[in-house]
Amino acid sequence: MSAVPVLETRGLGRRFGGLQAVSDVSFSVPAGQVLGVIGPNGAGKSTFINLVTGHTKPSEGRVLIDGKDLTGARPWVIAQAGVARTFQIVKPFRGMSVRENVAVGILYGSNGTNVMSKALKAAEEVLEEVGMAGLGDRPPGELSVADARRLEFAKALALRPRLLLLDEVMAGLRHTEIEPSLELIRKLKARGITIIVVEHVMKAILAVSDQVLVLHQGKVLTSGDPRDVLSDPRVIEAYLGHRYVKRREGES
Repeated sequence: MSAVPVLETRGLGRRFGGLQAVSDVSFSVPAGQVLGVIGPNGAGKSTFINLVTGHTKPSEGRVLIDGKDLTGARPWVIAQAGVARTFQIVKPFRGMSVRENVAVGILYGSNGTNVMSKALKAAEEVLEEVGMAGLGDRPPGELSVADARRLEFAKALALRPRLLLLDEVMAGLRHTEIEPSLELIRKLKARGITIIVVEHVMKAILAVSDQVLVLHQGKVLTSGDPRDVLSDPRVIEAYLGHRYVKRREGES
């Protein structure tokens, strides 16, 4: 008998007026795996994350977390079920320090504490884990692009999730700044956290993903082993382009 997937979607879809942003997305993610989600701009990737995490209600279809139907549940209900996410546009609590931003998740997460001193101490541990040790007293507005991305990561980890959805946490980062994020994803996977990575950096997708799902015009174009997917002619035509293929051939 197969284990219940951490996340399963069945015929998931969302319309905005006459626009079908996501249509008939069905797939599942087993526990402890990393799923990479790729596709061109406007393919429905962020809408998909919003549907899973309760920030947008589906027009049709179902969202199941650990086999429990949470379709259309509010974001805090889904967070209490062990699901956390980052935002493509960073959204810190502006009137609070970096440490306090992280402590909020520890206070209100599914396994949180209601003691502020304990939450602040645990926040320091999370900040160290994401490479932000010593930055706890800073206001979020003073952070570099890389550290602002790391803060998003830390806020999500503060919820102690079983399922973590990362929406372009490596966008705008230099090559030397990407590798620490990849290493952190590997460590989280080793701890048994199931991760969905939405990303345009193909090197990152190849480095951490067990499976890759390709969205195109709101629908699933294909899915499977990362190298097989990235060499699929349909994916090259719809998203990667032939320059990417030639560049990969030159690197091999």
